[in-house]
Amino acid sequence: MKFNFFSRNNGENKKNLDKGLEKTKQSFFNKIAKATVGKSKVDEEVLDELEEILISSDVGVETTLKIITRIEARVKKDKYLNASELDFILRDEIVQLLAENNTDEVSDFAPPAVAQKPYVLLVVGVNGVGKTTTIGKLAAQFVKAGHSVILGAADTFRAAAVDQLKIWGERAGVPVITHGMNTDPAAVAFDAVKQGLEQEADVVIVDTAGRLQTKKPLMEELGKIKRVMQKVLPEAPHDVLLVLDGSTGQNAFHQAQEFTRVTDVSALAITKLDGTAKGGVVIGISDQFKIPVKYIGVGEKIEDLQVFDKKEFVDSLFKKGEE
Repeated sequence: MKFNFFSRNNGENKKNLDKGLEKTKQSFFNKIAKATVGKSKVDEEVLDELEEILISSDVGVETTLKIITRIEARVKKDKYLNASELDFILRDEIVQLLAENNTDEVSDFAPPAVAQKPYVLLVVGVNGVGKTTTIGKLAAQFVKAGHSVILGAADTFRAAAVDQLKIWGERAGVPVITHGMNTDPAAVAFDAVKQGLEQEADVVIVDTAGRLQTKKPLMEELGKIKRVMQKVLPEAPHDVLLVLDGSTGQNAFHQAQEFTRVTDVSALAITKLDGTAKGGVVIGISDQFKIPVKYIGVGEKIEDLQVFDKKEFVDSLFKKGEE
């Protein structure tokens, strides 16, 4: 059964984003409110508590220290900085920090321009982060935007991954290239790119095995997949998308560190932000890895996979009530 897509405007996407970040916002603001109770100005004690709040929200130690240093500089300039304005000051500094990353932002679900179609996206990530689901939603969003898509089921070590991708392909109305379980992942990738080229598809998305425990075999496997793809299309893959589960907090940082060591990750998707109070992980990962966060997952519905807009994300994170 194909999805019955309906048009969504930007306002609806923002509502979904606000709803998806609700747990993070509640936790964040409750802690900030407690830190400033009885305080008339931002002092060392408030900053110490803010540091703890940011770290507990999984912003990460390095990014937290950057933010605290920036706020300290503002406090030195204005010794009577009002403690009630701390959330506004914090928002401003986070926006500026993320703006300094100079990473390209995606405005919609459109494949980047490439010398020769199809645009090939290789997707990596450990099992359980929502990798295959993200691929399915991404394919559906591309189709909704008017682009033709082919999926490659190259996670051949898990029967569930192949079956799940086939189900997503049926729902989105896109072909899925599969050789079944325990077959050569590189051969699947080869055929997916080959078919994409022959059918003049706009996008080919290739799933890969979600293993990290044995780094050398993973690196060798990904290297082989890339080399085989390039026999068909020399520029492939155009991007390597790492999918991370935002609800795992610091574990997502560690996964990003490990995957960036073994392969050339060029984009990130951070999922499951609706089920966690650890949405701050997006800020830390975006800042520390200088790899663009292209997509975020803020719910179970297809439209809850959204392109990541730094400013909209921070605006939503700091939005109170029905503002």
